[in-house]
Amino acid sequence: MEKISVFEIFKIGIGPSSSHAMGPWNAAKDFLNLVLNKRKNLYGAKEINIELFGSLAKTGKGHGTDKSIMMGLMGFNVHDFDSNLLSHYLDEIASEGKINLLNKVKIQFDSNKNIKFNFLDQNLNHSNTMIFSLIFNDNCIYSEKYYSIGGGFIRREGEEVLENEKNAIPYPIQTASEMLNWCESTGKGLAQISLENELCWQSKNNVEKKLDQLWNVMLLSIYNGCNNKGTLPGGLNVKRRAYQLCRNLLGDEEFSNINEWFDLIKSQPNDIKVVTNWISCFALSVNEVNASYGRIVTAPTNGASGVIPAIIMYNIIFQNKNSIDDIREFLLVAGEIGMLFKKGATISAAAGGCQAEIGVSSAMAAAALANSMGGSIKQTLMAAEIAMEHHLGLS
Repeated sequence: MEKISVFEIFKIGIGPSSSHAMGPWNAAKDFLNLVLNKRKNLYGAKEINIELFGSLAKTGKGHGTDKSIMMGLMGFNVHDFDSNLLSHYLDEIASEGKINLLNKVKIQFDSNKNIKFNFLDQNLNHSNTMIFSLIFNDNCIYSEKYYSIGGGFIRREGEEVLENEKNAIPYPIQTASEMLNWCESTGKGLAQISLENELCWQSKNNVEKKLDQLWNVMLLSIYNGCNNKGTLPGGLNVKRRAYQLCRNLLGDEEFSNINEWFDLIKSQPNDIKVVTNWISCFALSVNEVNASYGRIVTAPTNGASGVIPAIIMYNIIFQNKNSIDDIREFLLVAGEIGMLFKKGATISAAAGGCQAEIGVSSAMAAAALANSMGGSIKQTLMAAEIAMEHHLGLS
């Protein structure tokens, strides 16, 4: 039975796409580390070529797939990369005509020549397919095929899937029925079930620290989105909307930091029109940070990264569920629901349509919200089902 951590569903990363940016980024780094392990060094490397197929070819430029691959080739980690430095590194590669592989050896590189977008080959095992090839001076060639399978997850062709690579967990869950059975038979809530599984892999202190870090990144992405105006990158001149929506809602109120901003929102009237406008503003702000290559949390993907932060903010501000334990519980429950879709279907829009992204994130948020309101495990699962049902068929 597949074992997935909450921190594989929720990952800190860079926009604008988990499948088209984070996945290729991780694949590029994985490929070079694979070669490095085989050869013990990268000296003598002279040429690297990347070929993108299917969805990666069709939307790769718009989703920054080429940019992400270059950062992965340079050896940066997507989860702690300073997105403000992206332009600097891209300009450096372009001006020098070279790329520094894993920060170990520089070789000639031209992104327009060495990254190929293959629109013709349609006989693919996955719509997000890429091939990396590295050539050395001794004419030795290393080549690997990768699939970006959603949420930043990757799979290398021919790689054996290790079912027992993680320690055994007390509450293995593959289906909603098993989730229901564990909760009812033990009398434990879903958050407790999820936490006890996580404790098989890391300490409670580490779990809590990581959950808090996830929320901090989510909160900062909301704040940054609400306080940045102008247009989004990409050439379509799409105007940012979250900034103006935030200003319209706050009126003449002024703030100078995130705490003052937060307190101003908490003082807003708790009526349905104001609340729904704020929820939309929160979600939109994260989406705009994601679209501008900003730092966000996959939830469970970049494309759907605004939903769960927005609902947590709703819970904190308008439902007074504002303790750190409330936030941790929300993330644990949402993550556990996300695992059901990752194990049983897909969270990749290229494979399953928008229902696999926005549908899954909505189901995760609905379940966690129901749980936070005191819902039983049956009501929590029903909330997830209702949310997903209204997204079925989106492609």
